[in-house]
Amino acid sequence: MANLRLIFNGDDFGHAVSINAAIVRAHEQGLLTSASLMVTGNALSDAVVRARAHPSLAVGLHVAVLGARAAVAPATAPHLVDAHGRLPRDPFLAGVRFFLNPGLRAELRREIAAQFERFLDTGLPLAHVDGHYLMHLHPTIFPILIALAEQYGAPGIRFPRDDLRLTLALSHKHVAGKVTWASLYALLCRLAERRLAQSPVAFTDRVYGLLQTGQMHEAFVAGLVRRISQSVRSAELFFHPCTQPLGRPFGPNPGDLAALLSPHVRQAVRERGAQLISYADLGNGRPCPGLLPS
Repeated sequence: MANLRLIFNGDDFGHAVSINAAIVRAHEQGLLTSASLMVTGNALSDAVVRARAHPSLAVGLHVAVLGARAAVAPATAPHLVDAHGRLPRDPFLAGVRFFLNPGLRAELRREIAAQFERFLDTGLPLAHVDGHYLMHLHPTIFPILIALAEQYGAPGIRFPRDDLRLTLALSHKHVAGKVTWASLYALLCRLAERRLAQSPVAFTDRVYGLLQTGQMHEAFVAGLVRRISQSVRSAELFFHPCTQPLGRPFGPNPGDLAALLSPHVRQAVRERGAQLISYADLGNGRPCPGLLPS
C-alpha cells in the first residue's frame, strides 16, 4: 500500500477544562497528534499549562470570528464585537455580513491578528491554523488569515476537502445535510485554491470530520482509515473530544474521545501502515518522532 500520513487533531483546546483533559488524554493514550487552541477560551491558561507539559503535542491556532469571546476590545471593532466582548453567534447572518460589509474587513483583520498575537504570547510553537466552525474558508476571511499565517510562520492550514461518497458509505445519517455542507465547502475551497497555491503554507490532500462533526465514533473512524483512497498521501481527521457531554449536538463529546483511544482505530492505522504526523511535519516530509502507533 502507498504510504499514508495522518494527522489526528482535537479542536476547541482551551474552550473548557473537560476538553483540555480529553485532548491530553487522547495524546498520551491514543492517536491524537495535534490540537487547535482557542486563545479567547475560558480555559486557555489550563490548556497552555498542559501543552507545555506535553511538547510532543503540536498546537495550532483555532481562529474564532463567531461563537466566542473577542480578543480585541469592543471599541476597536464596534461592528464585529458586542458590548459584552462577544463575537457574533449566528454563522449564516455573520457570513452574510462579512461578505456584504466592506467596513468589517478591517475589524476582522484586527481581531484575527490579535488572536495570532495571543498565541505568540503563549510561547508555544505554532503548528497550524484553522477556524472555529471552519469560518476561515469564508471568502472575506481567508485572504486575511492566509496572509497572517504566512507572516507568523504557520507551517500548515486546514483545507477541508472532505469525501462525501466515503462518508455516506460509512454513515447514512443526515444525508441531505451532508450533501449541502459538502457542496458549500467544495465551493469555498475552490475559491481559496488560487491564493493557497501561491502560499508556502502546507495542507493535506484530504480533511475528514466536516461531514461527520459530532459523530466521529469508533466504527466510523476505523472504517474511514481503512477505506481512504490509495491516491491520498496525507489527511487530517479532526475531532471534538471531551470527557463529559456538553449538550451540543455537534460536539464536543466523549464519543470522539473514545474513537481516539480505540484499539480498533489504532489497528486500522497499523493495517494501513500510516505515519502519524502534525502539520509541522507535513511540509518537510518527515514523520513525527514518538507518534507512530506501537
